[in-house]
Amino acid sequence: MILLNQTSILLIIFFVSLISIIAMMWRKLYLLRSGQTVPCGEVMFGLQHMDCFKHFTIENLKKYEHKILVTTVRSYVISANFLKIKYHEVKNKIKNMTTKSNINGEKKEISKFLKIIGEYKSKIREIRHKIKREENL
Repeated sequence: MILLNQTSILLIIFFVSLISIIAMMWRKLYLLRSGQTVPCGEVMFGLQHMDCFKHFTIENLKKYEHKILVTTVRSYVISANFLKIKYHEVKNKIKNMTTKSNINGEKKEISKFLKIIGEYKSKIREIRHKIKREENL
């Protein structure tokens, strides 16, 4: 098998298209020399089966349009439901991993230091509120 690099493929495509253009020009020149004229919009070659193909395509589109639509909507609903279920599973796993509990299932107690800090914060907050009330009066 001969391996062609990108430039040789481009050269082949160029020369094929050049030969095609020359053939079209030669055909037009031949028609002009023989005295025939071709209107601008006329197609030089006939497509007999194009109407049949168009009719067949339209019929099949009408026939399968509903099936395609139902399949698309069904797959959307199924995938959305699947993602919703997986989201809740992952959410619960993360929630279980973050809540640390003892072997007995009881929640771990907050350390004594953190309790004292929390109490001081609440006391300071109460004192601030009392000061603000006194200043407003």
